Formats: sequence, structure tokens, C-alpha cells
Amino acid sequence: MALRELSKEERDTARKKALAARIERAELKQSFGEGKTTFAEVLTKAGSSEAVARLKTIELLESLPGVGRVTAGKVLEELGISENRRIGGLGVKQRAALSDYLDSLS
Repeated sequence: MALRELSKEERDTARKKALAARIERAELKQSFGEGKTTFAEVLTKAGSSEAVARLKTIELLESLPGVGRVTAGKVLEELGISENRRIGGLGVKQRAALSDYLDSLS
């Protein structure tokens, strides 16, 4: 199925929306990494913001100091969470497991 051609205004609107989403996710990751935002607050924001809900869980973990791609991947594997899982797609048990893990770091 071919996608329809977007008008200049529609492209501009989509571009601005995508930029706003990227900025929102970047600010959240920075705030989370600095300890200014808790995981519970991230989950709350994910309920009201599509941009936050679409943030990959592994990217959120990587924003923590000292946590890189390998460590974040190992943590998610131990918790039984796919590396491709997004914050908004986490189940109740996955949220609880990740929350417990993050609490153990503090």
C-alpha cells in the first residue's frame, strides 16, 4: 500500500511534532540520569505522553551513570524484559521488577 503524498504544511507539522518528542525524551533521560526524576514519575509521564511511552526501556537505563549498552542489556535479560520493549509497553510485573531493581541501586 502506497503512502499518500504529504503537503508541505503536513510535513512541517510532523517534523515539529517529531522534534518536540525527541527533545522531551532527551530531557527526561537527562533528568532521570541525574536522579531528578524517579522511575515512578517516568511511568506516570508515560501514561500522559506518547513521546515518553515510546521511549525504549534500554535507553532509559543507559541514561544512568555507569550503565552502558551491555549492562542495561544484562539487567533487562535478568528481569525478563526484551531490549526492544518501550516504557509504555511494560506490563505490571515488568514495571515492578524494574522498579525494584532501580530502588536497589539507590
